[in-house]
Amino acid sequence: MPLVFIGDIHQHWHHVEAGLASLPTPPKAAILLGDIQCDQPLDVLAAPLLARGIAVHWIHGNHDNDGGPEMWANLASPERNPVTSRGALHGRVLKVEGVRIAGLGGTFRPRVWAPPKAPRLTHRHQLADDMAELGPAYGLNQRAALTHSLSTAAIWLEDVAALSEQKADILVTHEAPGSHPAGNAVLEDLARAMGVRTIVHGHHHVASEAYATDGLRVLAVGSAWGAALDGRVLWKGDKLRPLPYPRDGWVVQSIEA
Repeated sequence: MPLVFIGDIHQHWHHVEAGLASLPTPPKAAILLGDIQCDQPLDVLAAPLLARGIAVHWIHGNHDNDGGPEMWANLASPERNPVTSRGALHGRVLKVEGVRIAGLGGTFRPRVWAPPKAPRLTHRHQLADDMAELGPAYGLNQRAALTHSLSTAAIWLEDVAALSEQKADILVTHEAPGSHPAGNAVLEDLARAMGVRTIVHGHHHVASEAYATDGLRVLAVGSAWGAALDGRVLWKGDKLRPLPYPRDGWVVQSIEA
């Protein structure tokens, strides 16, 4: 069990601590699937992992800047996080315990991109002009907050396009692919372009394993749950939401122990 995938922690680190304490042998590396909501630097919060010698890798979720730039800096700032900043996966492919893992954080936001519609914006440099179109009803602080939120937490075509030129074994996302009825096929298209056979995601607080007709596999990890790559539940966290009916072309089953 070299890898553990941890779903949306939402500041509930007690589940992670208890889960790790229950394992006979700690994993070598952990991948956090977003919505961590850092009220302190991640280097501090991730002590249950780091103290056990577990390498920490992470992507961001849609709630990771709910507290504004301060919360975001607690997650993403290298100055605040000299250890865990090296494990940032968003927009990158890193070899972790011999496995090529690609990361795509955030969720689709209509002001940027709401597939299957074409993107309104494709690159972050377009945000300044787009904010100018909001008119005088939006003050400078509102525009700054929206700019920060969209530039960090939205899924951007520029990031998807850059990843699609690379190869990986696993794609970790916060948003779900089409295996979840609220997910999006853009992510499975990205996985196929990269040669990925397994997508691992959080966001929806479900624990399931799904297969597409071509064999693409999707592992969904519950909030603050820990799961191995093979789908084994290593520990339970917050209460799961009901598993929804799958979309056509997918077979989905619960992995709840």
